[in-house]
Amino acid sequence: MHMTTRSKLLLILGCLFAGICSNGNAQAISESAPNSLSVALTYRETMANAVGGYGFWMHGGSAQLVDRPWRQLEIVADVAGQHAGATHDPSIGLDLVTMTFGPRYTWSPVGTRVSIFGETLLGEAIGLHSLFPSATGATSSSHSLALQLGGGINLPVSRRLSIRAFEADWLRTQLPNATTGAQNNLRLGAGIIYRIR
Repeated sequence: MHMTTRSKLLLILGCLFAGICSNGNAQAISESAPNSLSVALTYRETMANAVGGYGFWMHGGSAQLVDRPWRQLEIVADVAGQHAGATHDPSIGLDLVTMTFGPRYTWSPVGTRVSIFGETLLGEAIGLHSLFPSATGATSSSHSLALQLGGGINLPVSRRLSIRAFEADWLRTQLPNATTGAQNNLRLGAGIIYRIR
Protein backbone atom coordinates (compact mmCIF):
# COMPACT_ATOMS: atom_id res chain seq x y z
CA MET A 1 0.00 0.00 0.00
CA HIS A 2 1.41 3.42 -0.98
CA MET A 3 1.32 6.04 1.78
CA THR A 4 1.55 9.78 1.13
CA THR A 5 3.75 12.06 3.23
CA ARG A 6 0.63 13.41 4.90
CA SER A 7 -0.54 9.89 5.85
CA LYS A 8 2.88 9.02 7.27
CA LEU A 9 2.92 12.22 9.34
CA LEU A 10 -0.55 11.50 10.75
CA LEU A 11 0.47 7.92 11.60
CA ILE A 12 3.61 9.08 13.42
CA LEU A 13 1.67 11.73 15.35
CA GLY A 14 -0.97 9.15 16.30
CA CYS A 15 1.70 6.81 17.68
CA LEU A 16 3.30 9.67 19.63
CA PHE A 17 -0.08 10.72 21.01
CA ALA A 18 -0.88 7.15 22.12
CA GLY A 19 2.53 6.76 23.75
CA ILE A 20 2.28 10.04 25.63
CA CYS A 21 -1.26 9.38 26.80
CA SER A 22 -0.33 5.90 28.07
CA ASN A 23 2.68 7.17 30.03
CA GLY A 24 1.10 8.64 33.14
CA ASN A 25 4.40 9.05 34.98
CA ALA A 26 6.04 11.45 32.52
CA GLN A 27 6.86 14.80 34.03
CA ALA A 28 4.55 17.53 32.71
CA ILE A 29 5.68 20.95 31.68
CA SER A 30 4.56 23.66 34.05
CA GLU A 31 2.39 25.46 31.53
CA SER A 32 1.31 28.10 34.05
CA ALA A 33 4.87 29.21 34.87
CA PRO A 34 5.29 32.88 33.98
CA ASN A 35 8.43 34.21 32.27
CA SER A 36 8.92 31.01 30.26
CA LEU A 37 10.39 31.17 26.77
CA SER A 38 10.07 28.45 24.14
CA VAL A 39 10.78 27.72 20.48
CA ALA A 40 8.47 25.67 18.25
CA LEU A 41 9.35 24.12 14.90
CA THR A 42 6.40 22.87 12.86
CA TYR A 43 5.70 21.21 9.53
CA ARG A 44 2.80 22.95 7.77
CA GLU A 45 0.51 22.22 4.86
CA THR A 46 -1.80 24.92 3.57
CA MET A 47 -4.87 24.52 1.41
CA ALA A 48 -4.77 27.75 -0.58
CA ASN A 49 -7.45 29.16 -2.83
CA ALA A 50 -6.74 30.98 -6.07
CA VAL A 51 -8.54 32.57 -9.01
CA GLY A 52 -11.89 30.98 -9.79
CA GLY A 53 -12.05 29.00 -6.56
CA TYR A 54 -9.25 26.63 -7.64
CA GLY A 55 -7.43 25.22 -4.62
CA PHE A 56 -3.90 23.91 -4.27
CA TRP A 57 -1.64 22.68 -1.46
CA MET A 58 1.50 24.42 -0.23
CA HIS A 59 4.11 22.61 1.89
CA GLY A 60 6.66 24.05 4.28
CA GLY A 61 7.33 24.85 7.89
CA SER A 62 7.50 27.52 10.53
CA ALA A 63 9.50 28.66 13.52
CA GLN A 64 7.83 30.30 16.50
CA LEU A 65 9.29 32.14 19.46
CA VAL A 66 6.83 32.11 22.38
CA ASP A 67 7.15 34.20 25.54
CA ARG A 68 4.79 33.78 28.51
CA PRO A 69 4.79 37.07 30.45
CA TRP A 70 1.75 36.30 32.62
CA ARG A 71 -0.20 33.14 33.54
CA GLN A 72 -1.91 31.70 30.43
CA LEU A 73 -1.13 34.70 28.20
CA GLU A 74 1.66 34.24 25.66
CA ILE A 75 3.19 36.48 23.00
CA VAL A 76 4.03 34.70 19.74
CA ALA A 77 6.32 35.61 16.84
CA ASP A 78 5.80 33.25 13.88
CA VAL A 79 7.81 33.03 10.65
CA ALA A 80 6.56 30.51 8.08
CA GLY A 81 7.67 29.58 4.58
CA GLN A 82 5.74 27.43 2.12
CA HIS A 83 6.03 26.35 -1.52
CA ALA A 84 3.66 25.17 -4.24
CA GLY A 85 5.03 23.87 -7.54
CA ALA A 86 1.79 24.73 -9.34
CA THR A 87 -1.17 27.02 -8.63
CA HIS A 88 -4.23 27.57 -10.87
CA ASP A 89 -1.81 27.37 -13.81
CA PRO A 90 0.52 24.33 -13.75
CA SER A 91 3.38 26.49 -15.06
CA ILE A 92 3.08 29.03 -12.21
CA GLY A 93 4.35 28.19 -8.73
CA LEU A 94 4.28 30.17 -5.49
CA ASP A 95 6.56 30.68 -2.53
CA LEU A 96 4.80 32.28 0.45
CA VAL A 97 6.54 33.73 3.50
CA THR A 98 4.49 35.03 6.43
CA MET A 99 5.80 36.96 9.43
CA THR A 100 3.15 37.39 12.11
CA PHE A 101 3.03 38.46 15.76
CA GLY A 102 0.35 38.53 18.45
CA PRO A 103 -1.25 37.11 21.59
CA ARG A 104 -1.99 33.49 22.43
CA TYR A 105 -4.10 32.11 25.27
CA THR A 106 -3.16 28.63 26.55
CA TRP A 107 -5.42 26.50 28.75
CA SER A 108 -4.76 23.14 30.42
CA PRO A 109 -7.91 21.26 31.52
CA VAL A 110 -7.75 20.16 35.16
CA GLY A 111 -6.42 16.63 35.56
CA THR A 112 -4.83 16.45 32.11
CA ARG A 113 -1.38 17.13 30.70
CA VAL A 114 -2.74 18.49 27.42
CA SER A 115 -2.51 22.21 26.62
CA ILE A 116 -5.00 23.82 24.25
CA PHE A 117 -4.26 27.23 22.74
CA GLY A 118 -5.93 29.87 20.62
CA GLU A 119 -4.19 32.80 18.95
CA THR A 120 -4.61 35.89 16.81
CA LEU A 121 -1.54 36.89 14.82
CA LEU A 122 -1.10 39.84 12.48
CA GLY A 123 1.76 40.70 10.15
CA GLU A 124 2.95 40.54 6.56
CA ALA A 125 2.72 38.00 3.74
CA ILE A 126 5.28 37.98 0.93
CA GLY A 127 4.55 36.11 -2.28
CA LEU A 128 7.59 35.18 -4.41
CA HIS A 129 8.39 33.37 -7.68
CA SER A 130 4.83 33.62 -8.97
CA LEU A 131 2.67 35.92 -11.10
CA PHE A 132 0.83 38.87 -9.50
CA PRO A 133 -1.23 41.22 -11.72
CA SER A 134 -0.68 44.96 -11.28
CA ALA A 135 -1.72 48.20 -12.94
CA THR A 136 1.44 48.17 -15.05
CA GLY A 137 1.34 44.49 -16.04
CA ALA A 138 2.51 41.71 -13.73
CA THR A 139 5.25 41.17 -11.16
CA SER A 140 6.90 38.05 -9.78
CA SER A 141 6.61 39.15 -6.14
CA SER A 142 4.20 41.04 -3.94
CA HIS A 143 3.40 41.61 -0.28
CA SER A 144 0.27 42.20 1.78
CA LEU A 145 -1.27 42.12 5.22
CA ALA A 146 -1.52 38.66 6.82
CA LEU A 147 -4.06 37.72 9.48
CA GLN A 148 -3.84 34.32 11.15
CA LEU A 149 -6.51 33.00 13.56
CA GLY A 150 -6.42 29.51 15.00
CA GLY A 151 -5.24 27.17 17.69
CA GLY A 152 -3.90 23.78 18.53
CA ILE A 153 -2.98 21.11 21.05
CA ASN A 154 0.39 20.59 22.78
CA LEU A 155 1.36 17.37 24.56
CA PRO A 156 4.28 17.47 27.05
CA VAL A 157 6.95 14.79 26.83
CA SER A 158 9.28 16.16 29.53
CA ARG A 159 9.83 19.37 31.45
CA ARG A 160 11.42 21.01 28.39
CA LEU A 161 10.06 19.11 25.39
CA SER A 162 6.51 19.02 24.01
CA ILE A 163 4.82 17.78 20.85
CA ARG A 164 2.57 20.08 18.82
CA ALA A 165 0.07 17.32 18.09
CA PHE A 166 -2.18 19.45 15.91
CA GLU A 167 -2.57 23.04 14.78
CA ALA A 168 -5.22 24.54 12.50
CA ASP A 169 -5.32 28.17 11.38
CA TRP A 170 -7.27 30.38 9.03
CA LEU A 171 -4.78 32.56 7.15
CA ARG A 172 -6.05 35.56 5.20
CA THR A 173 -3.75 37.33 2.79
CA GLN A 174 -4.42 40.10 0.27
CA LEU A 175 -1.96 39.37 -2.51
CA PRO A 176 -3.03 40.68 -5.95
CA ASN A 177 -4.94 38.27 -8.18
CA ALA A 178 -7.30 38.66 -11.11
CA THR A 179 -10.46 38.66 -8.98
CA THR A 180 -10.94 39.63 -5.31
CA GLY A 181 -7.36 40.39 -4.30
CA ALA A 182 -7.81 38.28 -1.15
CA GLN A 183 -7.05 34.68 -0.20
CA ASN A 184 -8.58 32.58 2.59
CA ASN A 185 -6.32 29.66 3.40
CA LEU A 186 -6.56 26.68 5.75
CA ARG A 187 -3.20 25.98 7.39
CA LEU A 188 -2.56 22.68 9.21
CA GLY A 189 0.56 21.77 11.16
CA ALA A 190 2.36 19.64 13.74
CA GLY A 191 5.81 19.76 15.29
CA ILE A 192 7.97 20.01 18.40
CA ILE A 193 8.40 22.63 21.13
CA TYR A 194 11.50 23.20 23.23
CA ARG A 195 11.27 25.25 26.40
CA ILE A 196 14.38 27.41 26.82
CA ARG A 197 13.54 28.69 30.29
